[in-house]
Parts: sequence; structure tokens; C-alpha cells
Amino acid sequence: MATVEIQDVAKSFGSTQIIRGVSIDIRDGEFVVMVGPSGCGKSTLLRMIAGLENIDGGEVRIGGRRVNELLPKDRDIAMVFQNYALYPHLTVADNLAFSLRLRNATKQETEERVARAAKILGLEPLLTRLPKQLSGGQRQRVAMGRAIVRDPQVFLFDEPLSNLDAKLRVAMRAEIRELHQRLKATTVYVTHDQIEAMTMADKIVAMHDGIVEQVGTPMDLFDRPRNVFVAAFIGSPSMNLLPVKVNSQGVVDNAGNHWKVPQIAARNGQALTLGVRPEHLRLDTSGVEGRVLVVESTGSETHLLVDAGGTKLTCVLRARVNVRQGDHVHLGADAEHLHFFRGDTGERLDPFH
Repeated sequence: MATVEIQDVAKSFGSTQIIRGVSIDIRDGEFVVMVGPSGCGKSTLLRMIAGLENIDGGEVRIGGRRVNELLPKDRDIAMVFQNYALYPHLTVADNLAFSLRLRNATKQETEERVARAAKILGLEPLLTRLPKQLSGGQRQRVAMGRAIVRDPQVFLFDEPLSNLDAKLRVAMRAEIRELHQRLKATTVYVTHDQIEAMTMADKIVAMHDGIVEQVGTPMDLFDRPRNVFVAAFIGSPSMNLLPVKVNSQGVVDNAGNHWKVPQIAARNGQALTLGVRPEHLRLDTSGVEGRVLVVESTGSETHLLVDAGGTKLTCVLRARVNVRQGDHVHLGADAEHLHFFRGDTGERLDPFH
């Protein structure tokens, strides 16, 4: 396997700049997830690593070797696509063997590699079937098997689970993660689903508008988002974000609600954005008052949407509570669970002494 080094890479389509000087270092054997909203550039960047898109500026290295001018077949990578990209007229076994036959591998080597991939992925009973005879999850496993038989330095996944139903996506997430732990393969995985990113990644690269907003472990991004974009994107339900101003009592939001915080290292009147995750809000008789707009019970949790004087707050309570639509509740949060961001730039601010 190998490292992947992306150094100040840029890409434009006509006058539109898609990738704006991105730099990422991926260690040997690391599982890195590039996540962000549609149009942020993550799939384009993956295709640049694969050699499917030309690189306008900067450099990509795989295993220490510059690959900017190399064809995809010469980069020693394997890519798994969203749409499986299986040959419909070939059996599972022949789909798995196709790339090896193109490389003129011996019959014995081909059979051994196909058998190994089929065993790893539980495809042995399916080897004689055509793709049309397979479920979506089975087709995705065949696509993964076709990548495994190549024994590449780097695996690239481009939103491989987006065509699957919710239950199957959860199962396939576990399968891909287990496969990575077994093969110890350097893996770059693209998704717009932050739950996939949080549950699968060793390291997350959060992208927005062609730039990298933050790189770190899932818990780094969850606990200490660098800016408002990352705070809002990582976490489900999304973090509550409220414009506030600093005063002598702490901070006050636009609805006039005072949020209790310790002495804050910011000047009076300074505009900030207060962030608090829904699961960190709790019922608190001394907290902010609001009227319940929506109550959703999942069995183990109760989700509330609360109107606090025009400020809408999402609250996740880890219990069943006797709260109904129209009730008035008070919500509070511990100071260590509050996040602050500059009102002008959106960058994280650590305001407590």
C-alpha cells in the first residue's frame, strides 16, 4: 500500500474554479473520507487522484511517485463507483477476472485472486450469476471484489452506497469498514453523507466550495469544529446556531434570551454565533423558555423543535418525556458544550478563560 500526497491542487472547468489549492496528506493504510455538500469538489478531487480528470495545478503523489501525467491504469489504484459499473453480459466470476485478463495474468493467478476476493466478500455462491440476477448490495460487493483482485496501492470509493436503501447502507458501511481493517489498504472514500463519514473514517476531510474547511478525526470535527460550516455540517441533527452578542451577563440572542456562560473572553457588544448540539440541550427550569412546535419520539429518544421567542431550537432528549405540542419548556446547556464562532468570519473562538 502507499501514501497519497495532494499538494496545492487546482482544477477549473472553463472559467469556473472547482478545486482551489487543496492540500491533503493521507498515510499508508489510512481510511480517509472526503465529505461535503453536492458541488463542493470532492468527487472531482477523487477523479483527479484516479487520473480521470486532468490536474490544472499542483501535484498528486502516490507512494512518493508523481502521477499527474500518468494514465489511470498506470497509477496502481482501483476505483469503486456509485453505479457499480459491472459488465451486464459477464458472470460475477468474469467481472472479477476482467482486469486481470486485460493485464495478461496467468490462468492460475486469475483463479486464485478471484477465489480470494469471492471468499472475502461472501460471493462464492454467486460466481455463475449475471449482474441482473443480483441485489444492489450484491452488485456493490462484486464492484468491491473487482477492485480487490487488482491488489492496488490505493482504493478509491465514489459515493458507493448512495443507490442502496437505508438498511442496506448501514450493513454495507460495516462491510467496507471490516474489509479495510482486514486488508489494511489505503482508502479514499467520497460521500455527502456525514453519518458515513463519522462512522467509517480514520480521518475526515470536510470540503466546501472547492476548499478544505477542516481535516481531523471524526471526534475532532464533532467536538471542535473549526468554523460555522463544519459545525452545521457534522452532526445529525445539525448543531443549533444562534447569532448572539456579548454582554455583562454572558451572551444574549436576537430573541432576547440570555445564555448563561462563565466569564467570556470577548468584549461587550461583540457579535458572535453561539452553537449548541441538540443532544446537549436539556430541560432546565432556569434555562431559555420556549414553546414546543413539534414532538417526535423514536422510542429511545424524544426530539423537540422549540420556538424560543423567534429562535428555533432542536433538542434531542435521551429519554421519553411527557411533552406535547404547544407546551412551554425551558432549555439549558452546560458551558462546556457551548461553541462560539466569530460573527464576521465564522471562525471558531475559544472564549472562556
